[in-house]
Amino acid sequence: QLQLVESGGGLVQPGGSLRLSCAASEFTLKYYAIGWFRQAPGKEREGVSCISSSGGTTNYADSVKGRFTISRDNGKNAVYLQMNSLKPEDTAVYYCAAESRRISCPIRIVTSWGRGTQVTVSS
Repeated sequence: QLQLVESGGGLVQPGGSLRLSCAASEFTLKYYAIGWFRQAPGKEREGVSCISSSGGTTNYADSVKGRFTISRDNGKNAVYLQMNSLKPEDTAVYYCAAESRRISCPIRIVTSWGRGTQVTVSS
């Protein structure tokens, strides 16, 4: 099973930026579409963004369009989520995820989750 690890979360003021990273130590991410999801306290987990295995296709939730950018560096075996103009409502645990044998977006049935990284947007 694909083991995913997120990093880059933290506390940031409204309007600030963070870059999250998703890595896999024993698997090659380039064969998978990768999605970012988030879960805020008391809310259901929601999809934020997705990138195809080649990086040629990306999609975003309406709530983050124009502020977040997903990218990947298959040479470094990593996927990134650049988050700009952060808002308090972006506060959540962010997870990266993959679906077995899926190379295109969206992720439909997650088969591998990371443990998540906390993002807190507050003044």
